[in-house]
This record gives sequence, C-alpha cells and structure tokens, in this order.
Amino acid sequence: MLTIKLAKVGKTNKKVFRLIIAEKGRDPYGDVLEILGSYNQYAKVLQAKKERIQYWLDRGAQMTPSVNNLLIAKEMIEGSKVKASKKGETSEKRKTQLTAKEGKRKAAEAKPVEEAKEEVAAETAPEAEEVKE
Repeated sequence: MLTIKLAKVGKTNKKVFRLIIAEKGRDPYGDVLEILGSYNQYAKVLQAKKERIQYWLDRGAQMTPSVNNLLIAKEMIEGSKVKASKKGETSEKRKTQLTAKEGKRKAAEAKPVEEAKEEVAAETAPEAEEVKE
C-alpha cells in the first residue's frame, strides 16, 4: 500500500519536511518513489506538486492524518480534516494511582470538618458542665 507522508530533513532545531510517496512500512528516509514537495513549518510554506498528489491519490495512495490536514488547510485537496492523534488508554497502574490520590484528597477534605466538629463539641461541653453544678 502506498502512502503520502512527511519525511523530516534539515537541521536539528530547524526542521523542514519533504512530502513523499512511499510504501507504508518503508523507512521515509530511505528510497522513495517520488518527492511531491516540501513543507517549512516555521514559515508555514507548502510547496507541492498538486497534479502529482492527485495522480497518486487516484491510484489508491493513502495519506497520513497530518498530510491530509495540511493539504486541506492549504486547499490542495477537498475534504474534511481528521483527528491526527488518538488518546491513549490509561494503564491499570495509573488508574490505581488516580483512585488512591482521589481517596487521599477526600480524606484530607473531610479531616478539617471533623476537627471543627470536635472543637465545637469541646467548647460546648464545659458550658454544659457548669450549668449542672
């Protein structure tokens, strides 16, 4: 299956991306079928061959979500944007940590209320004893 995707080129802190067509599982930094353009994320400049992109899409090539959203934003293709990332599931360990933390928070909130009740009870108790005498 062919995929249109981004391949990072450039310096460490000054990335520029190539828009390439390659097989889905193949390394984007190795051999590619064709370089379709480039994207500079700092200047927000996309230079792409619109007719070649359309050619590959007509041949059944897929796009990564990032490429899809980029091409739609720059009005190279028609369609709707897709969510580029998915929220990961919380691990069991993290769930237990969150429930323990929630329990401690509730206990801490309840503790001052109990102390306040004890103080009120302590203040009223001597008065009750004085009245009895």
